Amino acid sequence: MDNTTFDDLAFREQFTQAQTAAKIANMSEPRAVSAMYDATNYLVVIHLKNGSIFSFPPAIAQGLTEASPEDLARVELTPSGDALHWENLDADLSIPDLLMGVFGSKKWMAKLQRQWLNQQAS
Repeated sequence: MDNTTFDDLAFREQFTQAQTAAKIANMSEPRAVSAMYDATNYLVVIHLKNGSIFSFPPAIAQGLTEASPEDLARVELTPSGDALHWENLDADLSIPDLLMGVFGSKKWMAKLQRQWLNQQAS
């Protein structure tokens, strides 16, 4: 059995490294300062730390397609501002992924792509 101990010095070093990494990510990666559901326009609206605004229709996002306006309005930000969370829907979406046009898992995106291609073909 491995009796490796995690002494205070090692913990403090790793904790400091983690804090530094979080600060760098906070400065370099997209972070949201607020998010809301705009029922009038049927859009999830995200206000980003850099002052820009991003929105998307919930119909294209995994976990949100069948949600009611009331459920969509319960959107929360993660403490770091890097993801959206709907506790009542058990749905989470990454801000960086959304900005890259990724609205769910690979399987979800493949299904969405097929739908879009079928719409263009008709």
